[in-house]
Amino acid sequence: MLNLATVVGQLKKERERAQKEVDGLDTALKALGSLVSPNRGSTGGPTVAKKRKTMSAAARKRIAAAQRARWAKWKAAKRSK
Repeated sequence: MLNLATVVGQLKKERERAQKEVDGLDTALKALGSLVSPNRGSTGGPTVAKKRKTMSAAARKRIAAAQRARWAKWKAAKRSK
Protein backbone atom coordinates (compact mmCIF):
# COMPACT_ATOMS: atom_id res chain seq x y z
CA MET A 1 0.00 0.00 0.00
CA LEU A 2 2.85 2.35 0.73
CA ASN A 3 4.03 2.00 -2.86
CA LEU A 4 0.58 2.90 -4.21
CA ALA A 5 0.43 6.03 -2.04
CA THR A 6 3.80 7.11 -3.44
CA VAL A 7 2.59 6.64 -7.00
CA VAL A 8 -0.56 8.66 -6.30
CA GLY A 9 1.53 11.46 -4.81
CA GLN A 10 3.83 11.51 -7.82
CA LEU A 11 0.85 11.60 -10.19
CA LYS A 12 -0.62 14.57 -8.31
CA LYS A 13 2.70 16.42 -8.57
CA GLU A 14 2.86 15.66 -12.30
CA ARG A 15 -0.71 16.91 -12.77
CA GLU A 16 0.13 20.19 -11.00
CA ARG A 17 3.24 20.62 -13.19
CA ALA A 18 1.25 19.94 -16.35
CA GLN A 19 -1.48 22.39 -15.26
CA LYS A 20 1.13 25.12 -14.72
CA GLU A 21 2.53 24.45 -18.18
CA VAL A 22 -0.93 24.65 -19.75
CA ASP A 23 -1.60 27.92 -17.90
CA GLY A 24 1.67 29.32 -19.24
CA LEU A 25 0.75 28.29 -22.79
CA ASP A 26 -2.66 29.93 -22.42
CA THR A 27 -1.01 33.15 -21.29
CA ALA A 28 1.37 33.08 -24.23
CA LEU A 29 -1.48 32.45 -26.68
CA LYS A 30 -3.46 35.38 -25.29
CA ALA A 31 -0.44 37.67 -25.56
CA LEU A 32 0.32 36.61 -29.12
CA GLY A 33 -3.34 36.66 -30.11
CA SER A 34 -3.63 40.30 -29.14
CA LEU A 35 -0.73 41.16 -31.47
CA VAL A 36 -2.36 39.66 -34.57
CA SER A 37 -4.64 42.02 -36.46
CA PRO A 38 -8.29 40.89 -36.46
CA ASN A 39 -8.60 40.67 -40.25
CA ARG A 40 -5.72 38.16 -40.57
CA GLY A 41 -7.90 35.43 -39.10
CA SER A 42 -7.33 32.39 -36.89
CA THR A 43 -7.34 34.38 -33.63
CA GLY A 44 -10.95 33.77 -32.74
CA GLY A 45 -11.35 37.47 -32.07
CA PRO A 46 -13.79 39.84 -33.67
CA THR A 47 -13.44 40.22 -37.40
CA VAL A 48 -13.88 43.41 -39.32
CA ALA A 49 -16.11 43.21 -42.37
CA LYS A 50 -14.35 44.60 -45.42
CA LYS A 51 -16.27 47.20 -47.34
CA ARG A 52 -16.66 46.26 -50.99
CA LYS A 53 -15.62 48.85 -53.50
CA THR A 54 -18.15 49.64 -56.18
CA MET A 55 -17.17 49.78 -59.81
CA SER A 56 -18.50 52.50 -62.06
CA ALA A 57 -20.56 51.65 -65.11
CA ALA A 58 -17.83 53.07 -67.36
CA ALA A 59 -15.23 50.80 -65.76
CA ARG A 60 -17.49 47.75 -66.21
CA LYS A 61 -17.95 48.68 -69.89
CA ARG A 62 -14.18 48.98 -70.40
CA ILE A 63 -13.56 45.63 -68.74
CA ALA A 64 -16.32 43.96 -70.77
CA ALA A 65 -14.97 45.44 -74.01
CA ALA A 66 -11.45 44.29 -73.20
CA GLN A 67 -12.71 40.77 -72.43
CA ARG A 68 -14.69 40.66 -75.68
CA ALA A 69 -11.54 41.73 -77.53
CA ARG A 70 -9.54 38.95 -75.84
CA TRP A 71 -12.17 36.36 -76.78
CA ALA A 72 -12.30 37.62 -80.37
CA LYS A 73 -8.52 37.40 -80.62
CA TRP A 74 -8.54 33.88 -79.16
CA LYS A 75 -11.32 32.71 -81.49
CA ALA A 76 -9.54 34.20 -84.52
CA ALA A 77 -6.33 32.41 -83.57
CA LYS A 78 -8.23 29.16 -83.09
CA ARG A 79 -9.88 29.44 -86.54
CA SER A 80 -6.60 30.15 -88.33
CA LYS A 81 -4.96 26.93 -87.06
